[in-house]
Amino acid sequence: MTTDPSAPATAAVISAEEALAELVAGNKRFVSGRPEHGHRVSAAAAASGGQQPHAVVVGCIDSRVPLEAIFDQTFGNICVVRSGGHVVDRAVLGSVGFAVAKLGVPLIMVLGHKRCGAVQAAVEAVRTNEYPDGDIGYLVDQLTPAVLAVGADDPDAPEKAMRAHVARTVLRMRDVTGVTDPVAAGRVDIVGAVYDLDTGLVDLLP
Repeated sequence: MTTDPSAPATAAVISAEEALAELVAGNKRFVSGRPEHGHRVSAAAAASGGQQPHAVVVGCIDSRVPLEAIFDQTFGNICVVRSGGHVVDRAVLGSVGFAVAKLGVPLIMVLGHKRCGAVQAAVEAVRTNEYPDGDIGYLVDQLTPAVLAVGADDPDAPEKAMRAHVARTVLRMRDVTGVTDPVAAGRVDIVGAVYDLDTGLVDLLP
């Protein structure tokens, strides 16, 4: 059974466990080819009066990873923050803090993906000792610690570095203003995950 596309967003999700279960269920619908939600203007209008998102997802700008689609979420369900290689700066961190402190989301997900171009660029920079300048260089610099942690000469360095970067970012989220206390109190959870470009499946990291 499918959801009426003009219906309001799903009922408020109040716990991190429920929020994660909804994202996992949505990804299963996406992978199985049976999504419930479309991107129709009627659905946007139905959610326009207010929002009660149940998660904030920090992901990459990669055009093959549209977050609302891969989690089969409609308007008003999730806050999305995207940057190259899901690198965080003050704007990203402030956005996550706002989602938690002002919108009351109980779940933060950091989502990496396979064959990430930004991570590959960082691996190549470490291997060749040739780093790009300017703002692209900033992305590479922020990803370099994960590459160094796994070793750039490892044949699987791009995959391993991407996962290491997800784990590092999860830890960083714990120190965001507005997030630290809710996490300590058990009201907010932070998880890492990886998206498979070939299968569409999202795997949660341990």
